[in-house]
Order: sequence, then C-alpha cells, then structure tokens
Amino acid sequence: MLRPKIPTMPTPTGHAAPPAVVEPTAVVPATQAPPPAPMAPAPARPTIQLTPGTGLALVGGGTLVVLVVGAVLVSMLLAVAVTGASVAVCAVVLRSLVASDTKRR
Repeated sequence: MLRPKIPTMPTPTGHAAPPAVVEPTAVVPATQAPPPAPMAPAPARPTIQLTPGTGLALVGGGTLVVLVVGAVLVSMLLAVAVTGASVAVCAVVLRSLVASDTKRR
C-alpha cells in the first residue's frame, strides 16, 4: 500500500578537483629547556582561619539547613498520611454502598 521511496545518490556536478598532494615536513627537535625552579614549601598553618564569629555562623547555618530539610520531610510525610487516610475513608464508604446495594436485591 505505502512503499517508501529510496533516494538515489545525486551525481556530482561541476569540475571535480584532484586530491591535493600533502608534502612531509621536517621534524626539528626542540632545544632543551632548563628544569623549573623548585617551589617554595607550603605554609604550615591552614589557609582559612576560623574566628569565633565564623564558627557561630557555620553552626547557625547548619542548624537552619537541618531544620528546613526536616520541615520539608515532615510535611511530605504528613501529606502521605492524609492521602492514605482519605483513601481509606473512601474505601469504607464505597464498601458500605456496595454492601447496602446487595442487601436491597
């Protein structure tokens, strides 16, 4: 019924140029560079210095993150619990409706 039409390769138009000839290039060895100078040793003290204010800010920020994540997780758990309770109530109502319908017959 429906047959696909397979395209044919078009023939090249115009003048086709012969492939270019690649000539090899000479490899010149690089001159020897002097070895790099030795690095100075790293300082013994830490780069970041924590002041009491900075430590207090870090503790406060961490506490805030924990409280926000906890609130989000508790709200999600509450949403699941409310949804489960409402589905259970709907199931009980439907069951009673089906049971009362069969008693009438």
